Amino acid sequence: MRLSNRQFNLLCATALMAIAAHLARLPWWLATSLLVIAPLRMLQRRRGGARISAWLRVPLVFALLLAITLQFGNIFGREPGSALACGLLMLKLIESETIRDARAGLGFSAFVLMSALLFTQTFGFTLMLCASLILLLAALNSLEPAPLDTRKPLSAELRTGARLLALGLPLAIAAFLFVPRLGAPLWGSPGGSLDARTGLDDQMSPGSMTDLLIDDSPALRVEFAGEPPANPARYFRAIVLWDFDGRTWTRKPGLLQGPAEDVRSSDTPIEYEITLEPTQRPWLVALDVPLQAPANLHMSNDRALFARERIGDLRQYRARSVIRYELAGELAERDRRRALDLPNGFDPKTHALASQWRGAGQSDAAILQSALALFEASFTYTLSPPLLGRNSVDEFLFDTKAGFCEHYSSAFVVLMRAAGIPARVVTGYQGGWWNALGNYLLVRQSDAHAWAEVWLHGRGWVRVDPTAAVNPARVEGRASADSEAQNWTPGSWLLGMRNRLDLINRLWTQSIVQFNALRQKSLLSPFGISEAEQEDLLLALGSAIAVILLLATAWVLHSGTAQRVDALDASWNRLRARLGRRGLVSRTAEGPFDFMARTRHRIEEPDVQQRLEQLVHAYVTLRYAVIEPDPAAVSAFAKAVGEFHLPRAVRVRD
Repeated sequence: MRLSNRQFNLLCATALMAIAAHLARLPWWLATSLLVIAPLRMLQRRRGGARISAWLRVPLVFALLLAITLQFGNIFGREPGSALACGLLMLKLIESETIRDARAGLGFSAFVLMSALLFTQTFGFTLMLCASLILLLAALNSLEPAPLDTRKPLSAELRTGARLLALGLPLAIAAFLFVPRLGAPLWGSPGGSLDARTGLDDQMSPGSMTDLLIDDSPALRVEFAGEPPANPARYFRAIVLWDFDGRTWTRKPGLLQGPAEDVRSSDTPIEYEITLEPTQRPWLVALDVPLQAPANLHMSNDRALFARERIGDLRQYRARSVIRYELAGELAERDRRRALDLPNGFDPKTHALASQWRGAGQSDAAILQSALALFEASFTYTLSPPLLGRNSVDEFLFDTKAGFCEHYSSAFVVLMRAAGIPARVVTGYQGGWWNALGNYLLVRQSDAHAWAEVWLHGRGWVRVDPTAAVNPARVEGRASADSEAQNWTPGSWLLGMRNRLDLINRLWTQSIVQFNALRQKSLLSPFGISEAEQEDLLLALGSAIAVILLLATAWVLHSGTAQRVDALDASWNRLRARLGRRGLVSRTAEGPFDFMARTRHRIEEPDVQQRLEQLVHAYVTLRYAVIEPDPAAVSAFAKAVGEFHLPRAVRVRD
């Protein structure tokens, strides 16, 4: 049976919704092609175009395979596999002409939707998939044969799809809870390389952090055991960069070895738990400065936390830190040389300025203050700085004088090293937004920050944030204060609402996304089963399905009578019941006209009798004079019945 234009349009809309779930990950050429094919195909069918020939369809399949292979190197894996699935789904629309084709296309659309969950499982994305499922179920329902050739409005189709989705939810919840889970997902963690934010890298050059500073997605969430530190003290240490080649700061892997630098503090340690978003990097984050590595993690000798593998999924860990401390009171000679090393032939003006300060007999602390005063006097904080050339520090300090945290930290450390003061760059996050409702600190990628550490005799490594000298609000307020980073939001109210909505996403992540095999085993502990085995879970699944089916059966039986009465008969029965309460009772198997003829003489008021006769004639016409009553006429009849009443003053003869 050939598809109608309406059925085909629903099929195309469903396929486009499925592809939209992958759109951000598709190559631009493929995304553009897929978005163009569906409208063109709909237009071609509407104009009565002929079926697309197999001589065109088959070469397109091979062309798609070749293009995917050239783009990704192969067709295997989540990224090329999802791109191939989206392409094949759109090619299916080219050949879809029959009900059978449409059912196959909708089934494939469901598969493409499911595959999107391999990349991300956030609450908002899940809601979008549910909306896509409503459209998919509505499209499937439109393919079912109907007794009459009636055209339902799209809203009615969507309501049917929503009801079907709601009816399936109890079984889906039971399966989610009790179907035995694997120790690890079959395709690996959902937060793969495509969905995970890249986070901070172990190298920094001018402009390398721009994408992070305009990325408002969550980076980590922190729950403190006690009161959180004040915003100026919220420095989260991630990576320490020691090596500079004239443009880029990096760290060589050798520093991962050896004992951590000694830390002394008289403060009570701050205890907290961090939930880190996937980064596809081995580096983790801790409040500056961590005292020891959390369980199953490691600490480099400059007190940066790291894992042996890349962070491909949400990572939770507890840590203890101090925010007032003495770090590395004694500096090893190897570390001193490394913290003073600068490449030859770069930034002569910077070296000359540092030599001038040192030649004037200034102490290390005085040189530090001179550098901060230089930044405070004439520099500008901006996320759109001019491009820098070979002598990037010279151009920044003496020409452009505009940049953001990575420019200031890099130039400051070069100045310190040129003056003979050991210094290094630290990258991480600063600030965050305190969610009072959820009692946790939300740190976004836009809170990424870079600062400096200088080693001073008798004090060890001292944190110095040169950005604060230029833009104090960057540290005292939120990360993007007084910068272009907040221009993309319509107002602070939207910013606050978005931050509060993060609580919903956090609860979703903790209760749904992180529901793993270990948590499933403790699911039946309230029933005396401390560690549920597969047999226990399957028994619970069977019991849950049985209860759901029993409740569904009871609901159907309870509402069966009402379901068998359509809207027209429901209105007629309501009229009969209303008349019966005034003594005008209709007899069994008595037709509407017979009832009217028998009771006409009992109503004394002519106008009331006339209105009742009109209602009876209207019902008979709608029920027996047409094959299918017009819905508008049925609604008008129901309204007339609702407005008809026998006033108490009207006498009904015995």
